[in-house]
Amino acid sequence: MHAKTDSEVTSLAPSSPTRSPRRQVYYVQSPSRDSHDGEKTTTSFHSTPVLSPVGSPPHSHSSVGRHSRESSTSRFSGSLKPGSRKISPNDGSRGGGQRKGQKPWKDQCDVIEEEGLLDDEERVKGLPRRCYVLAFVLGFFILFTIFSLILLGASKPMKPEITIKSITFEQFKIQAGSDSSGVATDMISVNSTVKFTYRNTGTFFGVHVTSTPLDLLYSQLTIASGTMKEFYQSRKSQRLVNVTVMSDQIPMYGSGAGMSISATGTTTLPVHLSLSFEVRSKANVLGKLVQPKFYKRIDCSVTYDPKKLNVAMSLGKNNCTYN
Repeated sequence: MHAKTDSEVTSLAPSSPTRSPRRQVYYVQSPSRDSHDGEKTTTSFHSTPVLSPVGSPPHSHSSVGRHSRESSTSRFSGSLKPGSRKISPNDGSRGGGQRKGQKPWKDQCDVIEEEGLLDDEERVKGLPRRCYVLAFVLGFFILFTIFSLILLGASKPMKPEITIKSITFEQFKIQAGSDSSGVATDMISVNSTVKFTYRNTGTFFGVHVTSTPLDLLYSQLTIASGTMKEFYQSRKSQRLVNVTVMSDQIPMYGSGAGMSISATGTTTLPVHLSLSFEVRSKANVLGKLVQPKFYKRIDCSVTYDPKKLNVAMSLGKNNCTYN
C-alpha cells in the first residue's frame, strides 16, 4: 500500500459510509482467589475490558465471552475448599449419563440385592442338609441320656427287702481228730439251713440276685459255709430262699475248749454263733445301659441249742442287722 495524501483522505471522508456508533465497553468482574470460608477479607475485583470492534466477526465475541466465562469459572473453582467436589456444567450430564452397554444404577442394585438374597437362601437351605444327621444324633443322645438319668433316679429308691426267717441245725457235732498235717485237735461238723425272703420292690424292672458265701462263725472262726444260687426276681415279687450252710471235719485248734462236749460229741450247753453274708442285686432297668446295683450286708446273732436240734429257730429284727 502506498501512503495517501491529506487531500485524498479529506476527499474520501465525506463519501465513506457513516460508521455505526461505538459499542459500550463492559467489564467482567470475578471474585478474588484470596477469599476463604470463615475468613473476612476484602473482595477485590479485576476489571477486564472486553471490546467489540465494528465489523468484527460474530464468533470473536462469542469466543471472548466463552473465555471470560471459563476464566470466571476456573477462578471460582479455585476458591473451593480442599476435598470439596468440583462442580462443572457437564457434571449433570456425566452423572446422569450412562456408558454404552452399562445397566442403570437401580437395575445394578436390584441385581446385587437379588444375588445376595439367593446366597442367603442357599446358606439357609444348605445348613440343615449338612448338619441334619449330626443334629439328629446329638439330639437323640441328649434325650436318651436324660431319659436314662430319669430312670436311674427313679429306680434308686426301690431297694430290695431282705428278711432272715430262721436257721435250722440238723447236725452239730464235735469230736477229736487231726488236721491234714497230723496235728491233733478237735474237729467240728455242722449241717444247717438258713431261710430268708427276698422281695423286689421295683415297679418296672427285674433284678439278678447273687450273694457272698453265708458264713457261720464261732469266735471269729468259720465253722460252716454255704453258697446261694443266683436267681432272677421279677418286678414287685418275692421268694423264699433256702441256703444250706454246712462243714465237715473243720479243725478248731483249741477254739472249742470253752464248749461243754459230751462223750457222744454233742454240746450240753447252748453255743453262741454268728451268721454273716452280703446280698448283691443288679437291676435291669434299660438293658445293660442302665443297671443300678444294690448291696445289703446282713449280720445275725445265732444261738445253737442242743435241745432244739432239727427245729427252726426264728431270727427276727432283734437278732439281725441290715446294712
